[in-house]
Amino acid sequence: MKNVFSKIALFLVAAVFVISSFGVQPVSAASNPFKDVSWSDEEILYLWNKGLINGVDKNSFGPSESVTREQAATLIGRALGLNGSLRKTSFPDVDPKRYSSGYIQTAYEKGIITGNSDGTFRPQETMTRGEMAYLLSRAFKYSNTGNVFFSDINVDTSSNSLYTAVSKIATAGVSNGTGTGTYSPSKKLIREEFAIFLARALNSSYRVTYQNVTIDNLRVTVNSLNIRTGPSTGYYALGKLNSGDAFAVYGYKGAWAYGKSGSYTGYVHSDYLAEAVPATASSRYITLDPGHGGHDGGATANGLREKDINLDVAKRVEAKLKAKGIKVYMTRSTDVFHSLSARVDKGVASGSDTFLSIHTNSAGAHGASGSETYYSASVGSDSKELATFVQNRLYVAMNHPNRGVKNYGFQVIRTNPLPAALVELGFITNDYDAAKLASGTYKDRAAAAIAAGIEDYYNWKAKN
Repeated sequence: MKNVFSKIALFLVAAVFVISSFGVQPVSAASNPFKDVSWSDEEILYLWNKGLINGVDKNSFGPSESVTREQAATLIGRALGLNGSLRKTSFPDVDPKRYSSGYIQTAYEKGIITGNSDGTFRPQETMTRGEMAYLLSRAFKYSNTGNVFFSDINVDTSSNSLYTAVSKIATAGVSNGTGTGTYSPSKKLIREEFAIFLARALNSSYRVTYQNVTIDNLRVTVNSLNIRTGPSTGYYALGKLNSGDAFAVYGYKGAWAYGKSGSYTGYVHSDYLAEAVPATASSRYITLDPGHGGHDGGATANGLREKDINLDVAKRVEAKLKAKGIKVYMTRSTDVFHSLSARVDKGVASGSDTFLSIHTNSAGAHGASGSETYYSASVGSDSKELATFVQNRLYVAMNHPNRGVKNYGFQVIRTNPLPAALVELGFITNDYDAAKLASGTYKDRAAAAIAAGIEDYYNWKAKN
């Protein structure tokens, strides 16, 4: 698996925007004139090469600077081709001679902006992320809402609510919040954030899928409980859940909980949910997921294939865990391929209470070395504990650098309702690591360390 590098998108809305129609040809193919924009920042280069944005100067963007209300209105107005002729507006605090006046008035006439309750527009005031949700949802006429929940926004499905505006842009793939299930509606909007919003609104290839965060881990208390497509008995039943089934809650609408159980994602009435029963020694049951397989070989280097190493180590972990009295489910025990979603579904359907995916790392830089373990903050805090216990054992046993415990949204852990982690044994592209990964002795040491880390996790969980 490739080493993870964070992608940081940068953007600026200049005091006077340089924007033309969507049909403008790129300034030049793959043009990047700015020293603070990486070639990997595709959204920014897309906007620049389409002639839609300009910088504070010819060499930089100033990504951390705030975006004012008139700047945002002007950019949206020009992007939509609105009438920008300078003129008197409906707002007493907007100077008719101001560059933004025409766009502000046209946007107001079209219902894209509404101003403030006191009749002003406050053009120099910094726009918030919440205000931006309203602006984008109206400007691009988003109408669809989804089962989107943010811990810092109250659920209010009325047409003009903040929740509805945010749900519209999240459902459209324009925003996925600020991480760990929050949207931060009162946070001042900065230029780097606006770039992401704008590029996603204009180009579907940059859009994202919002992933709800687990806020409660509960269990079903009755048999044959319907899980439905919406928060009432009038909605279609997707299937039935039974007593003891785990239910990861993403959010609540009234008395109904929205979340995931097994392969089902939908609504159940909260009267039939209760706190999950803590794991006991007799109920410890983990899914081990050897990464890749079949036609998907994973990384290859130094005469090794990742899929082979992953499976070999996973089988060794399986044997050691069973010797400790811990039950194990393997998503694969042979050289077969399963999709990422199938791996999660198989683990949940098995009835296991924990999930660990085993991988081997790779990097373009051959000097990269060591082990690291990932969890996703979108899954409960137990995932971080699982990753920490495994990592603390593994790097010592492998006698190589400790690259730490990291938060990243790999699909098999991000979409998993179970406490889940993904471990990277070492770098197949590093000669020193690869020699260990080819060694039966070191693979056994890795397996013993992972098994011990899992046992540490279960011991901790039994006390907490």
